[in-house]
Amino acid sequence: MKERVTLPLEGLKEEPYCSILCYPKCTEDELRIRLEELEKHGVTDVEFAGNGNAFNVPVLGKGYVGIVVVAKRYSQRLALKIRRVDADRVDLLHEAKMLRKANSAGVGPEFVDESKNFVLMQLIEGELLPAWLKENADEGLVRRVLSEVLEQCWRLDLLGLDHGELSKAPKHVIVDHYQKPWIVDFETSSDRRKPANVTAICQYLAMSGGPIPKAISEIIGERNRSEIVEALRYYKQDPTPESLDCVMQACFG
Repeated sequence: MKERVTLPLEGLKEEPYCSILCYPKCTEDELRIRLEELEKHGVTDVEFAGNGNAFNVPVLGKGYVGIVVVAKRYSQRLALKIRRVDADRVDLLHEAKMLRKANSAGVGPEFVDESKNFVLMQLIEGELLPAWLKENADEGLVRRVLSEVLEQCWRLDLLGLDHGELSKAPKHVIVDHYQKPWIVDFETSSDRRKPANVTAICQYLAMSGGPIPKAISEIIGERNRSEIVEALRYYKQDPTPESLDCVMQACFG
């Protein structure tokens, strides 16, 4: 892992940091606009650290829409999502709205602030689920964490908010240092399509045939696919706590 670097806003005017702030290519006008936005948010410093990489600089994450780094605001460390200049959306306001809605159900990092090019939120420090599973083989702990992920998906279903990326979720579930799982990244979420969060996460965790179901099976034992399908069918007809419990039992025992 590359050494972390912490810079005041003035330091972001230099390469390669200005090109991360205006990823993938910095212009003078765009840099000025974004630095002014950060000042309005009260951000004083930006910390570059993590397992992601942008221009050979460590970051928390990099996706099609944004770059995530650590920002310091009023001496508090927060996650800062930066809209890519070449993103397929003109702002991050929809994502901020979806995060606030998820928060109303007790799901996701706590929303802090928003503007056209930035979303500030609670910093979740931990490991992505695939890496966490490699280091945690305690059967009881794995069952508890995965069941909690499933319950969070249920709360999103009841809320009418579809995350949109949970059927392929290696970067969307983080387990923190207190062994609490967090669903993150609501950039493709919608409250206008039918939610299918429980179904999607079960597909990823138990039915995809990929490395994650295999890793889980090695810890908690093989699951019966037909039982999972039947439990999900029952759940989709009536997403009650009882039907959710049936899904949990089928998926994780």
